Amino acid sequence: MKQKFTISWKSSRQKRKQKKYRINAPLHIRHKLMASNLSKELRKKYNRRAFPIRKGDKVRIMRGKLAGKEGKVNRIDLKKLRISVEGLQIQKKDGTKVNVYFNPSKVQIQELALEDKERIAAINKGNKTENKEKKDASEKK
Repeated sequence: MKQKFTISWKSSRQKRKQKKYRINAPLHIRHKLMASNLSKELRKKYNRRAFPIRKGDKVRIMRGKLAGKEGKVNRIDLKKLRISVEGLQIQKKDGTKVNVYFNPSKVQIQELALEDKERIAAINKGNKTENKEKKDASEKK
């Protein structure tokens, strides 16, 4: 019997295989799939293009009816790979308000929540080698 999920799988043009990969992915890989791109200021500051989204991050909606709206992420659904933003709700016909869920690829991170030490370490993870290279280059001159 074939495994449901394999790390060695690279890519496929077939949508069914792409969907199967996402659905059967374990939590540590689903977290990586929940990444969103950073704003221009954050890209310059952290030398990264994208970063996994977390509760408390301030985001801007880039697609759909609510494009341009901003708010804090108040819920992350790893099972369905979607996020909910605080204050963004739609009204149903019967008058009840319901949270709107977004795909993380359709939002842009405007401000990162940096209360967690592990998150700060993850952001600075790639910058350590670049900083060493810059220092070495300046010392050689």
